[in-house]
Amino acid sequence: MNELGKNSVAMLTIDEGSEGQRIDNYLLKLLKGVPKSHIYRILRKGEVRANKKRVDATYRLVLGDIVRVPPVQTARREPVNVQPVTAKLSHCTIFEDNALLVINKPSGMAVHGGSGISRGVIEQLRLERPELKFLELAHRLDRETSGVLLLAKKRSALVKLHEAMREGGRTSEGGMDKFYFALVKGNWPDERRHVKLPLFKYLTAEGERRVSVREDGQASHTIFSLKQKWDGFTLLEAELKTGRTHQIRVHLSHLGFPIAGDDKYGDFPWNKELQRRGLKRMFLHAHKAVIRHPATGETLTLVAPLPPELERFLHSLEKPENAQTI
Repeated sequence: MNELGKNSVAMLTIDEGSEGQRIDNYLLKLLKGVPKSHIYRILRKGEVRANKKRVDATYRLVLGDIVRVPPVQTARREPVNVQPVTAKLSHCTIFEDNALLVINKPSGMAVHGGSGISRGVIEQLRLERPELKFLELAHRLDRETSGVLLLAKKRSALVKLHEAMREGGRTSEGGMDKFYFALVKGNWPDERRHVKLPLFKYLTAEGERRVSVREDGQASHTIFSLKQKWDGFTLLEAELKTGRTHQIRVHLSHLGFPIAGDDKYGDFPWNKELQRRGLKRMFLHAHKAVIRHPATGETLTLVAPLPPELERFLHSLEKPENAQTI
């Protein structure tokens, strides 16, 4: 039995990572082990719905879609990767009121279940907070990325947050500002650089999602600011002006400055060396988001402190005499 949709209907909110995918491909990846013929059967019978409406296999998902997935049976029994939760996620809360819940997501935890993962952030929080009648992810972070993650406690708040993300401008213009810390290989030369490289999404032969810089890709824009340098390392702050899948990781890799510990786009021999030196994860952390509150309109600055393991690694780096904090 596939853990997702095992005994009851699942309602999934489409985030930036799934936006634009055909719904049949989305389900094939989500429900691994479910026969292909069964997935197309539940689509034909109208058991899968988007925003309460029947859709066919060619429907392309839109950011914010609510997809209904019925209970399904896998073709074979498969082990399910149950992610250990070392501490309650509610203890990671940065901000909460009657419309929003904002947490500092740990690295190594997916934002939602599926593809062999029984429980992600959203499922765990629903278990911890059964009194919340509505709780949905407003956006996503990669499994390996830690930091600020917004969830909506009201549908009206979810709609407003999605509108802000689509707006793409600064908070003052109705958009949302998101900032990340990334430790990269090499000597970054500029104090501030605008990077505008089109990104193309594709699936590998194994069915894994990947992104590359390609002329026919989606427009994307990241602003990188230099924060600190060490011998062979640079700490950057990345400001997202668009929210494409793996945007920061691919932009930096393409420019020749891979993120430390990136297991998809990084320098793999270097990553092994970093593991021996104590860095066991990717050094990418969503440290700040600035938004307009979806109910009150006030400006909120949401900050997630750098995790202890990343702080420890920075302290371990030998700092040359001329290194400066910018």
